[in-house]
Amino acid sequence: MLVLGIETSCDETAAAVIEDGRRILSDVVLSQIDVHKEYGGVVPELASRKHVEAISFVIREALSGAGVEPEQLGGIGVTRGPGLIGSLLVGISAAKGMALALGKPLCGVNHLHGHLFAVFLERDDIHFPFVGLVVSGGHTSLYHVESPMEIQLIGRTRDDAAGEAFDKVAKLLGLGYPGGVVIERHAKGVDPGDLRFPRALMEKDSLDFSFSGLKTAVLRQAEEFFGRSRLNDAPGSFHALSIPSAGECVHEGVKLISAAFQDAVTDVLTTKGLRAAEMHKSEKLIVCGGVAANTALRERMIEEGLRKGIEAVFPAISLCTDNGAMIAARAEHLLSAGLSDDLNFSAKSRW
Repeated sequence: MLVLGIETSCDETAAAVIEDGRRILSDVVLSQIDVHKEYGGVVPELASRKHVEAISFVIREALSGAGVEPEQLGGIGVTRGPGLIGSLLVGISAAKGMALALGKPLCGVNHLHGHLFAVFLERDDIHFPFVGLVVSGGHTSLYHVESPMEIQLIGRTRDDAAGEAFDKVAKLLGLGYPGGVVIERHAKGVDPGDLRFPRALMEKDSLDFSFSGLKTAVLRQAEEFFGRSRLNDAPGSFHALSIPSAGECVHEGVKLISAAFQDAVTDVLTTKGLRAAEMHKSEKLIVCGGVAANTALRERMIEEGLRKGIEAVFPAISLCTDNGAMIAARAEHLLSAGLSDDLNFSAKSRW
């Protein structure tokens, strides 16, 4: 079956065509990073406008790249949520229009479930049940995936998502956006030494996460290093600090904080993820979402997993960030089970 997947949950306009749930025929992603960079994060109104401008082009490119005519599609999958409502509605409207015009079945896909199913696009040895960790800018969630139709949430963040914490810390340190990429760059090869931030592991056997305390600890440490004054006198705790100039080089204190912060996030994600796999007797832990592109997390998770007899499986970096292929992969499983949606469904900011 040929399935078109459309993804517009945040700031990537993406579409892809996959065959039989595993073979990627095309995967087109148009990023908005340059649009939102100057604001230090995604501006919802700007994001939805850019999706409107790009959606038709991206879908045409995906179909053309796959060498597929719209009439050849067996179905269409589109992200229904969670995400930014304005952005989601752009993709959903396009998908509904195509489904109606072509007479094709349509599936509204849970974005987080899409991340979990990205692994099937590269590996044919992933079997149910398994444990999956979705870690991104908006979500940090653990799932027990018993079957394609039975996906149980077993842990989630109680406050900030890991990716959100990366973005806020990067903004505080004046490193720019997206936070995960710049913090990883400045933490690379840096030993934080005695600088250690707290790990919120909470109650015994809890699989929930919390990163707000860590974020506050970074704020206090940064203020101790650099003072409390903000760049351009901007109000608010996480506006960039006025950090003393180190010429063209990044201040050593920024590098130390970046390394210690990344180490703390990596430690918590690894501990919780592997604990979940052990509790559910899963031989594999699927780690996906934008933060799963972090090299330090990949290395730590794989190394610790080997010690415990658990294989940590990471999709390719291009499949960790938001993309249409993962939405098509999830939709293919739903369509193959005879499940589709009527055209009355709407977007869901939370799911």
